[in-house]
Amino acid sequence: MPKLQGFEFWSRTLGGARHVVAPMVDQSELAWRLLSRRHGAQLCYTPMLHAQVFVRDANYRKENLYCEVCPEDRPLIVQFCANDPEVFVQAALLAQDYCDAIDLNLGCPQMIAKRGHYGAFLQEEWGLLQRMILLAHEKLSVPVTCKIRVFPEIEKTVRYAQMLEKAGCQLLTVHGRTKEQKGPLPGPASWEHIRAVRKAVSIPVFANGNIQSLRDVERCLQDTGVQGVMSAALKPPSPTEGNLHNPALFEGRSPAVWELAEEYLELVRQHPCPLSYVRAHLFKLWHHTLQVHQQLREELAKAKTLEEVGEVSRALRLQCQEDMSRQKEGEKPSGGLPFFHWVCQPYVRPGPREGSKENSGAARSKRALEEEEEGGRPEVLSKNKQKKQLRNPHKTFDPSLKPKYARCDQCGNPKGNRCVFNLCRGCCKKRAFKESADCPGHRLLFKTKLEKSLAWKGDQPRLQEPPPPGPGGPGGFPEIVGSAVA
Repeated sequence: MPKLQGFEFWSRTLGGARHVVAPMVDQSELAWRLLSRRHGAQLCYTPMLHAQVFVRDANYRKENLYCEVCPEDRPLIVQFCANDPEVFVQAALLAQDYCDAIDLNLGCPQMIAKRGHYGAFLQEEWGLLQRMILLAHEKLSVPVTCKIRVFPEIEKTVRYAQMLEKAGCQLLTVHGRTKEQKGPLPGPASWEHIRAVRKAVSIPVFANGNIQSLRDVERCLQDTGVQGVMSAALKPPSPTEGNLHNPALFEGRSPAVWELAEEYLELVRQHPCPLSYVRAHLFKLWHHTLQVHQQLREELAKAKTLEEVGEVSRALRLQCQEDMSRQKEGEKPSGGLPFFHWVCQPYVRPGPREGSKENSGAARSKRALEEEEEGGRPEVLSKNKQKKQLRNPHKTFDPSLKPKYARCDQCGNPKGNRCVFNLCRGCCKKRAFKESADCPGHRLLFKTKLEKSLAWKGDQPRLQEPPPPGPGGPGGFPEIVGSAVA
C-alpha cells in the first residue's frame, strides 16, 4: 500500500483528528493517553524520545514504546529529537511499525535542548533540517511530521514552514511562540503567525498555544483555519496548563477532580508507569485543592507506592466533599478561580511580578504563603530541599557549614587529601602514568606494577637458542630432505 501524504494522511490515517494531546516529557505516557482519549482526544503523541538513545539502547526502546503497544492507543505519533539525519532515520525505522507517523521535535526551547543541540535550536539550520526530513520521507513507510516554534517575523516563519513542506513534511504543528518566549513570562501565542502558515502551505496544520477550554479550541479553529488544535502543558514554557489539569478539556466538561484522578489510577494499574509520572499527574490534577489542604501535599510527595498515592488521593476527595458540605448558598470560589478548587480547571501561572505583589483578597503567591507559614522568615527552603531534609533531618543547606576543599594545582577541582602530588584524581593519574610513579592516596600503582612486571620477566627461564644454520640454508632444511631421500 502506498504511503499516504498530506490531507489524505490526515483524513484517512488520523481520522481527521481535530483534538490533539501534545508530546509531554514524562507526562504523555500510555495511561495518560488512554485517559485523554476516553475524554475527547482524537490523536496523541508519545513523550519526546531521544533518537540516539533509542537506537543504541534496547531497554529504552522497550520501556518507552515496545512494551506500551495497545490497540486503543491509535492513531499515535512518535516524536523524536535528533540532529543527525542518519540517526534520526535509524530510530524512526525501529519505531515505524508501532505508530502512524514519526514527528521531529523542532519546538523544545529548554536549556537541555540547547546543550544537546536539538529542538527549537535547530530552526536556523535549514540545510540540516532539509536533509533530515528528506531522508526520513524517502526511507520510512509512515509519514514524517514536524512540530515547530515561530520566528518573530511572520514572513520568515512562513518560509520556514514552506521549506519543511518541500523537504517532505506531511503535517505541521505550529506553536505560536518563539524559542525565547519561555519561563515565567512567555506571553500569549500568536495565532496570526499560525494563520499565515496555514494559508501558505498545502499540508494539514495543527495549532498549539492559548488553549484552556473547548471554547478556545473552537475559536482557534475558526480564527486560524487549522485542521486541529493541540493542547499541551509543558512545564516552564507554557503559561497555561490545559490537558494536564483537565483531561476532559476536549469534552467541554469540568468534572470533579477525584473522578479523573481515580480513573487515571485505575489505568495505571492496568498499564504501569514510573511512580514519578503518577505523582506529577496528581500534583497537577489536585493543584488547586493542594493550595487549600497543604498538609496533604507533603503526604503526596512522600508516597512511595501506588497504593500510598491512591490513599492520599482518597483523603483529598474526602476533604473536598467536606468543603462541599460546608459550602454556603451563593458562595463564590476564592482566589480568583472560575470554579471551586475541587473542579478540574486550567491553571494560569502568574508572572514573577504578579506573583510577588501582595494581592488583597485575591490569590496570593506561593512564596508569600510559605513565608507566612514560616512566621515571616524570608529564608524559606525550597520544596526540594524540604523533601531532602525530611529524608535526612541532620542535613543542612547553610553554605557557611559546607566543608571547604583544597583545589587541585592544575585544574581547580577538589584535590585528594592524601595525594602525593597535591592533585585531583584525573590530573594525578596522568602525571603518575607519565612518570611511572605511585600515588597510594588515589590507589594508583604504576611504579609498583612496572617493577613487578620486570621482576616476573627476569624470573622466566630463557628459551634455548636454535642451532646455527647448516650449509643447506636456514636451519639446514635441504640437507635433511636430502638425507631422507637417500
